[in-house]
Amino acid sequence: MTLHYGSLYWPSTRPNPPAYPSLEGTARCRALIVGGGMAGIMCGHVLARSGISAAVIERDRIASGSTSANTGLLQYSNDMMLSELAAQIGEADAAAFYRECKAAVQQLGLTAGLLARDVGYKPRTSLYLASSEADVLKLRREYEMLDKHGFGVEWWDAERIQSEFPFRKPAGIVTRGDGEINPYLFVVSLAEDAAAHGLAIYERTPLLSISGQKGRFIAKTPSGTIESEFVVRAIGYTPEAASHPWINARLNRSYVIVTKPLPSLADWRNRWLLWETARPYLYLRTTNDGRIMAGGLDEPHSQPVTTGEELNRRSQRLLSEVRRLFPAWGQELQLAYGWCGTFGESADGLPWLGEDPLRPGYYYALGYGGNGTVYSVIASRLIRDLILGEEHPAARIVRLDRRSRNRT
Repeated sequence: MTLHYGSLYWPSTRPNPPAYPSLEGTARCRALIVGGGMAGIMCGHVLARSGISAAVIERDRIASGSTSANTGLLQYSNDMMLSELAAQIGEADAAAFYRECKAAVQQLGLTAGLLARDVGYKPRTSLYLASSEADVLKLRREYEMLDKHGFGVEWWDAERIQSEFPFRKPAGIVTRGDGEINPYLFVVSLAEDAAAHGLAIYERTPLLSISGQKGRFIAKTPSGTIESEFVVRAIGYTPEAASHPWINARLNRSYVIVTKPLPSLADWRNRWLLWETARPYLYLRTTNDGRIMAGGLDEPHSQPVTTGEELNRRSQRLLSEVRRLFPAWGQELQLAYGWCGTFGESADGLPWLGEDPLRPGYYYALGYGGNGTVYSVIASRLIRDLILGEEHPAARIVRLDRRSRNRT
């Protein structure tokens, strides 16, 4: 399945990443991870650093799938508002999940600091904007819920927003504790560090089949086999990810543009992350080299567009939105990169993380939703805890067989 189409920005920041061999012959490990994207490499890194023998198999190259098309916004707020999630799973669980997401952003920053290479991690503040007057009431409810549970948010009215930015919106919530990263550079650098700590990585090694049970799984690949006690499926937005009876995912496509570098970003307050209440929503960030990245225009199609004409039409729409928000830059805003990518989401806005209730020892790390990178951090630590026989605080909330709207 093709997961993206167009010209990707992130791989240009590290054009010759390390290569890993294909699997030849037989291998053994305690935990086999299927998938070499954000979730798979994050799991492999945590397991390896925890002293657990692990291997990753990737059918293409590390970080070549959705990770390359990831925008690198790290926010604890989800596509589903805390107030909406509370109505669905209960206020206590919803607040607990949001706290796990905030802790995951902080953990990701700590992990980035372990790496030898600068991976573009920076702590950021976010401004969540009401797209219209009609959205102010629900945004206010969200602010009150976040404030009630101690997330340290601020409410900005239209005048305050206009005093700090060159645009006017009816209202906004300021959240702190978010961040940004170069997701591609992060994953390939994380893989290097994990390999140095014992993680075996096999590229161009597609999985053909897995047989056996907890304690002795046998994974077959075109040129070899791997025996493991546990299996972790971190296979992202692929059709086989949704083949489990408990997983009911929607696959959509989204668009992203990256501009040429600007001489100055002085009009952008402290390079905050920007997003809005409209669905589909617009989201914006900056890059280390002074570019603007903007995404949105989500569409209910599982495959990316396939022609340059289709892609350019959406890219120009996104560029127009950026120019509308920052009119002083005008024609200085020029396209450099643009792509369309597939992403998945669950009906309840939560990822699927944890042990398969139908197959002990078999784990899923599916970070479906707008916060896939944050969910991958949670997945890596949750699965490590389960392998070690420990309980993770989020395990009950994100388990595959949770009672929610996921079931059809």
